[in-house]
Amino acid sequence: MTTMTEASVREFRMPDVGEGLTEAEILKWYVQPGDTVTDGQVVCEVETAKAAVELPIPYDGVVRDLHFPEGTTVDVGTPIIAVDVAGGGAAPAPAPAEAPAEAPAPAPAGTQPEEPAASEASGSGRQPVLVGYGVAASSTKRRPRKGPEVPVQEASAAIQTEVNGHGAAAAKPRPLAKPPVRKLAKDLGVDLTTVVPSGPDGIITREDVHAAATPVPMPEPVLAAVAPVAPTAPVVTYDRARETRVPVKGVRKATAAAMVGSAFTAPHVTEFVTVDVTRTLKLVEELKQDKDMQGVRVNPLLLIAKALLVAIKRNPDINASWDEANQEIVVKHYVNLGIAAATPRGLIVPNIKDAHDKTLPQLAEALGELVSTAREGKTSPAAMQAGTVTITNVGVFGVDTGTPILNPGESAILAVGAIKLQPWVHKGKVKPRQVTTLALSFDHRLVDGELGSKVLADVAAILEQPKRLITWA
Repeated sequence: MTTMTEASVREFRMPDVGEGLTEAEILKWYVQPGDTVTDGQVVCEVETAKAAVELPIPYDGVVRDLHFPEGTTVDVGTPIIAVDVAGGGAAPAPAPAEAPAEAPAPAPAGTQPEEPAASEASGSGRQPVLVGYGVAASSTKRRPRKGPEVPVQEASAAIQTEVNGHGAAAAKPRPLAKPPVRKLAKDLGVDLTTVVPSGPDGIITREDVHAAATPVPMPEPVLAAVAPVAPTAPVVTYDRARETRVPVKGVRKATAAAMVGSAFTAPHVTEFVTVDVTRTLKLVEELKQDKDMQGVRVNPLLLIAKALLVAIKRNPDINASWDEANQEIVVKHYVNLGIAAATPRGLIVPNIKDAHDKTLPQLAEALGELVSTAREGKTSPAAMQAGTVTITNVGVFGVDTGTPILNPGESAILAVGAIKLQPWVHKGKVKPRQVTTLALSFDHRLVDGELGSKVLADVAAILEQPKRLITWA
């Protein structure tokens, strides 16, 4: 028989804080067992593959247990903290007879749990701000999801019981696998529902997919002679006394997977142009004195961003993505301009939503907020989603230029090199001029050489003669 103490304990599960992510690392606990917490109080900070996020607790009560220490990576849906709600106020209302007393089990990875219904949240006067708190019977609101919507029949047995009030669905649940494994299965033509999982909690691993994709060998006839033994690969040795090992996780892990996937999925083409930006730098100095630009940061990156936006307006087909599943080119009629930012946690690419609609002062303000938020490590997952085109400024490190890799799902990325005083032929004479090199990488499946060249040439022309910002915009 369940005691009152046990019945009053609520388990808070690791929520999905970033559009289908399957795990997060606990960076810091702000509470300890015995502390009193209130509804909405931040109890810990976690790092997903995209950003660091603070998690609020949805209960009033007393912390009974922290299930994991700091530095632990926890799967979404796993209980991470227990709260005795009887110690912080009235005991919770009893559960319906047909529903289990304890918290519902997490939905399988890859499915999207429903948010609690308004009737459940009204008791505390708030709506949960993160998904992952469980499923309410009357809930119909769902978060946006990637890919085709999963029919209700494919939901887990626990969700079916909560939603319909009767037995579990007969359909099989969606197989548990992380996004890179799902992509590998898709590339190899493997149906995940036929794969036998070997990972913890029934998760399908890359090895499982490879095993399913490997045809079963036919018995070989017995030969009289012994087949030669294949040479083994050389063993890699490590001098551990003079080496440091850093676990690959969080932002670094996500960046590595995204870059490998992009490099081997989209056929990259990179073009270069060297341009005299002396007039652009003069305009930057003039804008710093303009009263309309007071209070915002004005630098060359601002005008480079504006030049790219104008070039996209003149060549809108560059602003597109490749839909492999439907074999379609998706032309975007909006520009979410990504800015690659180096942070202590690794490279991230937040983007300025609807940058094409912003005036120069508005664009300057948005760039300033993006950079400061990234440096503080407070960039939200939403700020890094749905980008269309990206700028990476390698010139701040003194680098002339590079061949940037596309951000996944985007068609182009512009690399800006260091601006240096160099000898340049200007009006028929060799003079010292401020010069930089631009590099534009693009997806050659949807952007041909002519289109890519036009975009890069337009950006260069604007930076050489910035008055074109007025005549071309």
